[in-house]
Formats: sequence, structure tokens, C-alpha cells
Amino acid sequence: MFGAILGDIVGSPYEQPANNVRTKDFPLFSERSRFTDDTVMTLAVADAFLEMGYSTEELSIRGALIHSMQKFGRRYPDAGYGAKFTKWLTSPRPQPYGSYGNGSAMRVSSVGWLFHDLAKVRQMARLSADVTHNHPEGIKGAEAVASAIFLARTGHSKEKIREHIESRFKYDLSRTVDEIRPTYTYQLSCMETVPEAITAFLDGEDFEDVIRTAVSLGGDSDTIAAIAGSIAEAFYGVPDLLKNECFEYLTDDLAAVLQSFEEAVG
Repeated sequence: MFGAILGDIVGSPYEQPANNVRTKDFPLFSERSRFTDDTVMTLAVADAFLEMGYSTEELSIRGALIHSMQKFGRRYPDAGYGAKFTKWLTSPRPQPYGSYGNGSAMRVSSVGWLFHDLAKVRQMARLSADVTHNHPEGIKGAEAVASAIFLARTGHSKEKIREHIESRFKYDLSRTVDEIRPTYTYQLSCMETVPEAITAFLDGEDFEDVIRTAVSLGGDSDTIAAIAGSIAEAFYGVPDLLKNECFEYLTDDLAAVLQSFEEAVG
């Protein structure tokens, strides 16, 4: 999950339209760098699945996801959640609310690592989305990202990943980042975030270059970089220097979840 968290932290200063950068030449970290809701929810989802082990009992998994997401969300109420998700976090009986926002895709990275066949990865990605983002596009975004991570970590080439995502999920990955960037605007939906983030991964040359490429698109920079970074980690790995930097930005409880996850996936 280092990739998702680092993408979030690196992209955080450039998230809002007024702060977007349209170049890969920017400081990787600055005094404005921080973790946001992307990191909190990524780790909350991981925490739930770690608690459940390899259980496939869907009702129990849903309960664990809701409990963990509310626990960490309430602990970090100012991390940058949307209005509907904030209401969900504080609800005594939280229900999914039909969202197709990109939150389902940015928080799913642990699923691509914790399960060992593609069908199971898609099932668990669907569950991770469905507790809030139960719109078909919200679910599709989570499944697509988790599938790309699984394929990347199991040795598939970028071309095979592209072919699978285009065939299974019908995302258009034919354009390059250079073709997308000039007209890309601030978007919060899976449909207009996930394909662009996957394209940033496909265009990047190494882990750091993927992060820089994703941020350079503009738009919802921290989420695009979190998604692209989560796939890039599975494909390239993450340099130790950046892993150490990641821990510097996390609070003790969030760092503990990340450490537990790393131990679980070996």
C-alpha cells in the first residue's frame, strides 16, 4: 500500500484546481504535503481485511469494513471527505448511497495484494466498494484497480494489463497522458479518474515517474496519484528511501496498520 499512500501524500499539495501542476517537474515533498482521506480509508480497508483474514463470509466482511472505516474516519474527521461520506461516517446505521465517486477506487489497493486469484480479488473489491459506493460505476472502478494491482504483482506486462482492463471493464486506455492532459479537468467520478490513473501507470517509466506523471494530469491529483501509485508499486516496487519517507508522514496508528499489512503480504 506504500504506492497508494505515497501517491496521496505527493499529490496532496496539488489537489485543488488552483494548485494543479501540468508538469512532472515539481517538488516530490514539501511543507504542504500530508496524508488525506485517501490514505485514511486505504488503511481502514486494509485493517478490516487483515482482521477478517481469508474469510469469505460477506456479511461479516461488510461489518468489518464499516466498523474500520467509521473508526478511522471519525479519528481523522478533517482528512478531506466529501459531504455524503462524512454523513455516512457519523451514521449509527450507515447505508450505501449510490456513489460512483473515485473513493471506491482509491482505497482498494490492499485487496489486490491479500487475495490470490483474480475472481476473489474482484469479489472483495466489490465488497469494499459496496458499503458506500454501490453504483455500478463505483464498483467497477474498485474492481478495475484491484485487478490491475493483482495482474501487476503476478508478473503480467503492461500490455496484458491494458488489454485486460479494456476488455473486462470497457475503459478507454488508448490515449496517452500527453493527449489527456491539455483538456483534463477536476473530476471526482470513477469513470473520469480511474482510466486516467491507469494510463499514468502505463505511461510511467518507474515508480517515481508514475507518481509524477499522475500528478501532472491535474484534476484530483492526490487520488489519481494514489490509484496510479498503487498499481506502480505492484509492478515496480517502491524504493526504500520513499518507504521511509512515507512513514514520516503517518501517525502511529496508521503506521501500525501499514506495518501489519506489509508483514502479512511478506
